[in-house]
Amino acid sequence: MLRLLLRRLLLLVPTILVVVTLVFIMVRVAPGDPAIAILGDYATKDSLEALREKMGFNVPLWLQYLRFLSNIFRGDLGVSMLNNNPVKAQLLYALPYTLELTISSMIVGVLLGLPFGILTALRRNRWADYVGRIVSLAGISIPSFYLGILMIFVFSVKLGLFPVMGISRSGDLLGRLNHLVLPAFTMGLILTSYIMRVSRSTMLNVLKEDYIRTAKAKGLNNVIVVYKHALLNALIPIISVTSIYFIVIIGASVMVEIVFSRPGLGKLMVLAMKQRDYVMLQSIMLVYAALAMMINLATDLIYGLVDPRIKYK
Repeated sequence: MLRLLLRRLLLLVPTILVVVTLVFIMVRVAPGDPAIAILGDYATKDSLEALREKMGFNVPLWLQYLRFLSNIFRGDLGVSMLNNNPVKAQLLYALPYTLELTISSMIVGVLLGLPFGILTALRRNRWADYVGRIVSLAGISIPSFYLGILMIFVFSVKLGLFPVMGISRSGDLLGRLNHLVLPAFTMGLILTSYIMRVSRSTMLNVLKEDYIRTAKAKGLNNVIVVYKHALLNALIPIISVTSIYFIVIIGASVMVEIVFSRPGLGKLMVLAMKQRDYVMLQSIMLVYAALAMMINLATDLIYGLVDPRIKYK
């Protein structure tokens, strides 16, 4: 396991280099002029040229790339073009809010999706299975921003159970959790649908295997058969799909943060895109890419813990 971890960490170096290069190119080829976005359409030519020189956009592209690489590997993410504040400080402020939203959504999705997926597989072609399939299809189909608006209307406006939007400014843990419930369930219920469907299909395939019939023929308790023999052998594809959608909901948190007016990387990215803040935008994209690589690394390690038969050569 240690050798696997070291090997994966070494492989991250060229991966990071490729990601950094792609981020640099994608941001630079996007249409629009950041100098005009900052100063406005009526700015003079001299002021635009002075701003481009200050931001380093008046030098050749290859020199901009080398400077960009140098700053990244020194941990210097630069200064925002809009407010002249360090990008690193703004990301460190926003990142915990995005992580708490995505992690809590993942917990909701796993805790609800896995047991309901197992239940629908065990009750195949019965009313519980039909209801589960309809609910999961509805969860996949509904957009996160629309579900968020419905959650606000029902649980905040009508019932008054949770705050409408924002975060707790008092620093109280209960207050922060109270503001987190609706956003977490908005993303978590959608994730529940995906996990439920993959859990159902995987469990149905495993329950047909010969070793399951043998375990039942031996007179083992049905709970042991389902959770010890069937579920453990069905976990690998479930973990794979869950890790993929963990990465997806990190990006999907943009809409939920906007609907619930929460600080986070999503709101920073939208603002940076609107204002053509190259420095902020490329830094956020790098953070998203780093999170995706960390999740993939953790998934590889979890495979070996769940199934000892998996060998990494």
